[in-house]
Amino acid sequence: MMQPDLFTQPYPNSPGFADTDTSIDAAQDMEPKAPRLRQMVLDALYSHGGLTADEAAGRLEKDILSIRPRFSELVALDLIANTGLKRPNKSGKKAIVWAVKDQQDSQLAVNVLGAK
Repeated sequence: MMQPDLFTQPYPNSPGFADTDTSIDAAQDMEPKAPRLRQMVLDALYSHGGLTADEAAGRLEKDILSIRPRFSELVALDLIANTGLKRPNKSGKKAIVWAVKDQQDSQLAVNVLGAK
């Protein structure tokens, strides 16, 4: 399904959503917060050299449910990459360790992501 034109920018610059009212409401609520959270994730990855989504959420003291989707958006924006490493997450399952593709991207991302 094509996403309705609910946001100022299409995914991945705005949160994605499923075709349900609750998902659309959640995406609309997250839209003004997502750019800053994406920048926070990029900064954490840049500072620590690579993190899982769970590790980033812990370091940022944010709920994993607000952080994990930002990783998908950053991958879609081609700003982060899979390092090939895996570490256990809270559930004990192996999770991908992500890193900034190019350290310069972290600085340029402020303009790309619209973070303030």
